[in-house]
Amino acid sequence: MPEAPKTTTIPEEHRKALEFIEDVTTNAGEVQNRVLSEILKQNSKVEYLHRHGLNGCVDIATFKRIMPLVKYEDLQPDILRIANGDKSPILCSRPISEFLTSSGTSGGERKLMPTIEEELNRRSLLYSLLMPVMNQYVPGLEKGKGMYLLFVKSEARTPGGLLARPVLTSYYKSRHFIERPFDPYNIYTSPNEAILCPDSFQSMYAQLLCGLLENTQVLRVGAVFASGFIRAIHFLEKNWPRLASDILTGTLDAEITDRAVREAVMKVLKPNPSLAGFIETECRKESWQGIIPRLWPNTKYVDVIVTGAMSQYIPTLDFYSGGLPLACTMYASSECYFGLNLNPMRKPSEVSYTLIPTMGYFEFLPVHRSNTSDEPADHRDLVDLVDVKLGQEYELVVTTYAGLYRYRVGDVLKVAGFKNKAPQFNFIRRKNVALSIDSDKTDEVELYAAVNKALNHLGPFGATLSEYTSYADTTTIPGHYVLYWELRLGSTVIPPSVYEDCCLAIEESLNSVYRQGRAADGSIGPLELRIVEEGTFDKLMDYALSQGASINQYKAPRCVKAAPVVQLLNSKVMSSYFSPKCPKWIPGHKQWMKEN
Repeated sequence: MPEAPKTTTIPEEHRKALEFIEDVTTNAGEVQNRVLSEILKQNSKVEYLHRHGLNGCVDIATFKRIMPLVKYEDLQPDILRIANGDKSPILCSRPISEFLTSSGTSGGERKLMPTIEEELNRRSLLYSLLMPVMNQYVPGLEKGKGMYLLFVKSEARTPGGLLARPVLTSYYKSRHFIERPFDPYNIYTSPNEAILCPDSFQSMYAQLLCGLLENTQVLRVGAVFASGFIRAIHFLEKNWPRLASDILTGTLDAEITDRAVREAVMKVLKPNPSLAGFIETECRKESWQGIIPRLWPNTKYVDVIVTGAMSQYIPTLDFYSGGLPLACTMYASSECYFGLNLNPMRKPSEVSYTLIPTMGYFEFLPVHRSNTSDEPADHRDLVDLVDVKLGQEYELVVTTYAGLYRYRVGDVLKVAGFKNKAPQFNFIRRKNVALSIDSDKTDEVELYAAVNKALNHLGPFGATLSEYTSYADTTTIPGHYVLYWELRLGSTVIPPSVYEDCCLAIEESLNSVYRQGRAADGSIGPLELRIVEEGTFDKLMDYALSQGASINQYKAPRCVKAAPVVQLLNSKVMSSYFSPKCPKWIPGHKQWMKEN
């Protein structure tokens, strides 16, 4: 790994952070053993560990010998007990403070990840390491501000009264974020009031307005995911005349009705005809290529996650950002915050994350390409953090202070190198995910079930489905799912409304994360059904065989990504239809409810 460029001075807090990273990566094995010992000692009396034979034992060797690998479904009965009000030490000796809702699903509903109050300290620690690392590569960030578009999402309460909400919503609403001390390296253009506003339109409008008002002070821009940042640009495309008008007159649009947001924005909003004219001139130009550095001319990089499924947005980001560096700074999930990118200016294709050994206890299950996703895994195959091999792919397994023990996260990582004794990983993929636009994750089994339900609408017309596949189309904003159907048609003509009913039936059958993205967040566009000519999937097979596939092993893919394949399918489309309305989505989770 190339060394970071040296800056002339390193602030004391940054020096301490870099020394911390150096220490824990140099002593990664010892730190990991200490973490596991702490977790076992702290939770030695919990029911779950006793049930699996530990019986108060805090010995690491015993834990490794007898504790099984688990998935969410294995823990779900215990999690539901906690959600329904059982306060006994089931998974963790510390009180469960809330549930973090994962973007993954079980039974079509979001997963509930238990957490404890002290986990916020660990998350805050990881955040505190980001700017000391970045400052080595992009000095001078303390001389300006960051335009970060951050949002909260809906939250609910379980029958037992615990909050259930996304991990970032939990963090933004915590005192660690709201009462964060002044740091010249972490000044945002967005007021807290705008970030915490639950109305997505008002929050986005206010944050973009504040970012435009301080456009020359902005040195970095970003959002959590690439999809969210592109959605913000699309919002700007639609609403820039209103934003420019506000800046021209010094008055805030009447649609911003949240009192706290209005008061916060009005503290910085003053009439500025020159800035308003500049915004209008840039936004009226025929092309929006490079709009980010045009409106925010001192921007040095775009801070968004573009690894994994988010890599599909890189061409669009490059278009709007004029080729600015895309920085992926952090690797985290609802289960645990994992690590950070120690070389954030690397190209997205080269991004690797260093797992910080204090965050949790990490183990790795070797991934063999020949294995099926349903093949049982043996805990005896697990490899410790310091024993992974360069170039090998592994599934991440985590044990946390909050009550997850040898939990299979579902992320597949590849060892790209080492920082001292700590490995650095490329994020390869989520296991079993076929389609993803934003935070949604749809697998082939779920898609198959949804398609089968939709086919009921075709039965009265004598039509049957020959083959199908799918594609996550991110050329639209927001992106949307596309399904390609090859049909055997009957003698009765199928009206367009029936195909639209099929689209909606599929959406209604998909999981709650997808339906929330469609109905509440606006992060996913209407599902599209494209009817292709008879023989299209034969052509698809011919193409695969021409690329070296075996005719004996070939089967039609249920999801496609390669550009030539998508082009082939699109060249055979006879008609297309969109879902006519949003699927139903209700905040909260039916699986949390007590069973009668």
